[in-house]
Amino acid sequence: MTKTLFAAAAASLLAVGAASAQTTPAPATGHEHHADQHAARPTIDSTIEALVADPATKAVLDKHLPGIDRHPAYAQFKGMTLRQVAPFSQGNITDAKIAAIDADLKAIPAA
Repeated sequence: MTKTLFAAAAASLLAVGAASAQTTPAPATGHEHHADQHAARPTIDSTIEALVADPATKAVLDKHLPGIDRHPAYAQFKGMTLRQVAPFSQGNITDAKIAAIDADLKAIPAA
C-alpha cells in the first residue's frame, strides 16, 4: 500500500512538471586545497533535496521540472535522486531529460 501511495505521489509530481546527499567525488585537478574552501556543487547523482538547496542547481531543476520543491509529496521523494524517482514518473522523467539536466548542471560555473 505504501509503495502504491508513493508511486501515485511520484507520478503526480512528475506529471505536474516536475534524493542523504550523494555526490560524485570531483576528479583530482591538482587544486584540491581549494575544495576545503568551497563545498562541491550537487550533481545529477545528488538527492533532489541537495539540488534544490543550491541556488544554481535549483535553477536547473526549475527549468526542467518546474515547481518540484513545492509539490505536496516533496517530503516523500526529496531524499531520492532523479534516477530513483524516474521509474515512478510514468515516463515524465526520461533518460533524455536526465541527460539534459546533467549537462546543464555540468555547465554551471564553479563557485
